[in-house]
Amino acid sequence: MEMTTDEKYMRRCLQLARNGCYGAAPNPMVGAVLVCDGKVVGEGYHARCGEAHAEVNAIRSVGDESLLRRCTLYVSLEPCAHYGKTPPCADLIVAKGIPRVVVGCGDPFARVAGRGIRKLREAGIEVTVGVLEAECVALNRRFMTFQADRRPYVTLKWAESADGFMDSARKAPEEPPYVFSTPFTQMLVHRLRARHQAIMVGTGTALADNPALTNRLWAGPSPLRVVADPHGRLPRTLRLFDGSRPTLAFIGREADPVPYEGLPGVTVVRVDFSCGGGLEEILARLHALSVQSLLVEGGRRLLESFMAGGWFDEVIVEQSPVCLRGGVRAPGKPGGRQTVESADGHTVCHIFPGGRMPLWERLRS
Repeated sequence: MEMTTDEKYMRRCLQLARNGCYGAAPNPMVGAVLVCDGKVVGEGYHARCGEAHAEVNAIRSVGDESLLRRCTLYVSLEPCAHYGKTPPCADLIVAKGIPRVVVGCGDPFARVAGRGIRKLREAGIEVTVGVLEAECVALNRRFMTFQADRRPYVTLKWAESADGFMDSARKAPEEPPYVFSTPFTQMLVHRLRARHQAIMVGTGTALADNPALTNRLWAGPSPLRVVADPHGRLPRTLRLFDGSRPTLAFIGREADPVPYEGLPGVTVVRVDFSCGGGLEEILARLHALSVQSLLVEGGRRLLESFMAGGWFDEVIVEQSPVCLRGGVRAPGKPGGRQTVESADGHTVCHIFPGGRMPLWERLRS
């Protein structure tokens, strides 16, 4: 199918928006393009939270401001209509006299939610909404899920052998875990960490692997470290509690004493693990802390708990060509839409669960 003019420029908005993937959060990634007489005269994207929005940067980039009154503004997300850390973009668009605006998708954030589009139309601006809507929603699926479902977007990640094992059968507790990843795929894992605001493991993984859960191999911030420790039994000497990065430990209501409580950088939160494994309450607590995305790198038990409760949005499985012929069995992969890629001789499978209403349709309802 031939691409329309509006779709062509919206695709450019999406390209620009992706430049904010490491700095925009917790704000959404947004790109904007200004077109006059069939030529691009300005572009912009939202680079960092608290700084100018995409529309502002696009308008600032136009050399001759008189062109704005003949421009069409393309923007991947509805312009904001409220005062936050920056003034409303909708007011600026009206003030500059831009006659037409094409919007990729609406913003479900309660302080926007159609108000930006309505403000533009009330000012007499022609507004087209829904160009490449599915792609625009997918780009900001973490932000959208946070707003629509009132919980973080959850990505489950594990590595396994060709015959479906997460780890070898260890002969002694001090034996190190089997490492599947190559230096290249380890770098990809750290890129994934940089794109999530929090990373979570359970008690078993914390004890067996003693992970640091930091981003060391890719540019970008390290995520908030989260551990589920129902009995509060993890030793304070673990790297999770070294104070190098903040750690949030969810423990059972009756757990006492907790060895690591009071350590610098460690916050202890008590939840009820008897109800659905405590995951719903944990996700609600993370939502209250404005954590939009959670990467779960736990063991089989924790991963299966997320899948059993339906508390996940994406699964990434790295499969090594190595066969272990025994050990800790990996979780079964859920059904859904899959994409498969090759990385340094390994297979990386991306799964988006099936049986759910597409996110952009949920946002409309």
